Amino acid sequence: MTAAHQLILQTSLNTEYYTDPQIVEAARRVMGGIDLDPASSSIANQTVQAARFFSASEHQITGISDDGLPVYYIHWGGLLEEWHGRVWMNHPFGAPERQCSPNCSKRACQRRGFHLAAPQPGNNHWIQKLVDDYNAGRISQACCITWASTSEAWFQPLYSGLMCFLVPRTGYLLPDGTKKPGATKGSVVTYFGPYWKSFMREFSSLGVFPNHKLLDGPCYNHE
Repeated sequence: MTAAHQLILQTSLNTEYYTDPQIVEAARRVMGGIDLDPASSSIANQTVQAARFFSASEHQITGISDDGLPVYYIHWGGLLEEWHGRVWMNHPFGAPERQCSPNCSKRACQRRGFHLAAPQPGNNHWIQKLVDDYNAGRISQACCITWASTSEAWFQPLYSGLMCFLVPRTGYLLPDGTKKPGATKGSVVTYFGPYWKSFMREFSSLGVFPNHKLLDGPCYNHE
């Protein structure tokens, strides 16, 4: 689910897509380390090297639907935990998904081969928690990677941070280290914290900074 990792299409509920290590390493240099990765796995953390990480539990089968597909309960993982310190986040990308009805006929369920016993979180849940916890002082610094979906409602809270739009379009990695083809959008890394000069220095070779002239805002305390 995260750093060196993340989900390209959440409708599959396959979250084992990882971030390019050079992006994670740049974030680590900016923040001086990573205390927490809230959406990770043991494999992902070999790259992220967070002091702590949260991962979702295994899917639990709660029954069989009328169409013969299993019904899974999937834990919300790190969203239910407390976040503190320096955070790297590469959350499962996608929109929230409602709990399936008894006669569910969603094409997404047919493609992935199971139904949902409970609602699933989306981009908005992960992004809002990150920004809220930073504003509350629980998170001291954060770097997160997302799709560059600049017009989407879930993306709007990120505008209070400093963004690096990755160029060229970054690919995501499979657990075996091979690159997953077919990234359909560009990605952006957003930084929250006081060390904006370090962020621009470390990410200058990885992308562009469209809001670099707005550095007098409350997020950008001078180093």
